[in-house]
Amino acid sequence: MLEECDLPYNINWVDLSKGEQHQPDFLKISPNGRMPAMIDPEGPDDQPIAIFESGAILQYLGTKTGKFYPQEWRARSEVEQWLYWQVGALGPMGGQAAHFRNYKEDKIDYAIERFTDEVIRLFEVMNEHLTSREYLAGDYSIADMACWPWIRGYKAYGIDLKEYEHLRAWFKRVGGRPAVQRGADIGKEAFKKIQQQAQASI
Repeated sequence: MLEECDLPYNINWVDLSKGEQHQPDFLKISPNGRMPAMIDPEGPDDQPIAIFESGAILQYLGTKTGKFYPQEWRARSEVEQWLYWQVGALGPMGGQAAHFRNYKEDKIDYAIERFTDEVIRLFEVMNEHLTSREYLAGDYSIADMACWPWIRGYKAYGIDLKEYEHLRAWFKRVGGRPAVQRGADIGKEAFKKIQQQAQASI
């Protein structure tokens, strides 16, 4: 979203291996001790504001910039439905499926099947919805930005994206945007190293 809106920003990395997410300074920004979190030094009334949770950050930036988050109430409602769908379903289920399939040392068949099946169902929901539209809520929006990274991890869920024609076309369409490519490349090499370390520990 920051890249799409051409907003200046600085990235501050939080080292989970050192427990930095539990430090008081970070918990002031993100009480849940999780990423992402953001500080806007030019918030409401020109006062700094801290925001945590990806959905809230996207809504804040959309409201502030007037971009990718429509004002008209029907259009905004549709965007919010798919944004909350990601926050409440696609993200949590995808995260659990990836964890139990790839990072849990002692494999639990029930957990793997439960969460993988749910991700498959969610992929099917998106695929069906995208048969008649290019983007989740009509025009490209924060809902697409929220969902795209979770589809990006399809291999970690043991899913072949080629089985979902319309979802795959949407994934390539969104991923082809220059701003999305720039955002997706941030931290890529560091992430690869972390993944390799995690896999080696199993």
